[in-house]
Amino acid sequence: MSNQSQTQRYHIGYAFTPKKEKTFTQPSLLACATRRGIDLIRIDPNKPLIEQGPFDCIIHKIYGSDWPLQLQHFSSQNPNVPVIDSPHSIQRLNNRISMLKVVSQLKINFENDTSFGVPKELVVSDMVNFALTLDFPVIAKPLLADGSVKSHEMYLIFATEGLEKLKLASPIVLQEFVNHGGVVFKVYVLGSHVVCVRRNSLPDISEEKMKTLKGCLPFSQISNLCENEKKKGDDSCIEMPSENFVVELAKALREEMGLNLFNFDLIRDGERFLVIDINYFPGYEKLPDFESVMTDFLLDVVEKKHVEVV
Repeated sequence: MSNQSQTQRYHIGYAFTPKKEKTFTQPSLLACATRRGIDLIRIDPNKPLIEQGPFDCIIHKIYGSDWPLQLQHFSSQNPNVPVIDSPHSIQRLNNRISMLKVVSQLKINFENDTSFGVPKELVVSDMVNFALTLDFPVIAKPLLADGSVKSHEMYLIFATEGLEKLKLASPIVLQEFVNHGGVVFKVYVLGSHVVCVRRNSLPDISEEKMKTLKGCLPFSQISNLCENEKKKGDDSCIEMPSENFVVELAKALREEMGLNLFNFDLIRDGERFLVIDINYFPGYEKLPDFESVMTDFLLDVVEKKHVEVV
């Protein structure tokens, strides 16, 4: 901890949706930040931002057209106050095609020839007139990832008849489902701080099981249907990605997107890793010791260390 962070208090404003505010502003985080010289101050999004403060930094996750304008006006009057992150950069993650396109644009060569990519996918605007170029099963997701309840509705489609029964409004994204041992690696990024955790995921679906599956199922029902498939597998054999790979990939994504606060989901497809999702300002409170990690990041921001401010 620097001498500056010990002697100077920083005022960091946060603007969140009610749900996000409830999960983020844990008493343990507020106490940790206060102890290390940071005062977290709630911003009222219903009042002019320019009339609130002063702030040494602003962090935010709010949807709507008015908020970016408020931030723009605030930044024009306070050019030295970092805003984490730029609404323009965040917007890329509100579209499930543009969020993964960035992965294909990365130019990285890893040691041990570790390769990465994204699953095959396509956008469907008309559920009647389109040609499916993917292999079943496929995952169906809304194109927009705007934080709404509908944006989280996802289905696993087993056959053509499942597409006909799909209850999602167009446009949607169809993504090939890849067997990955029922394990997903969630990589949390906070500036230069990177944490990778292992989580359970959708179970593998065998060719034998595919012969008996028809139609489509929402994600909430898949685990029950495929419980036996899960028991047959042994997800303990799914090896964690190397720390170097995760850190370098996170750094490349951070620089390419111009974002500091996000996470991405990795699955292992044989010797290759696939990025299947990227989310802005995820639930960091799920991380072990998230209070210290978040406070370290916030101090980095106000002390201008290892942070990309766009």
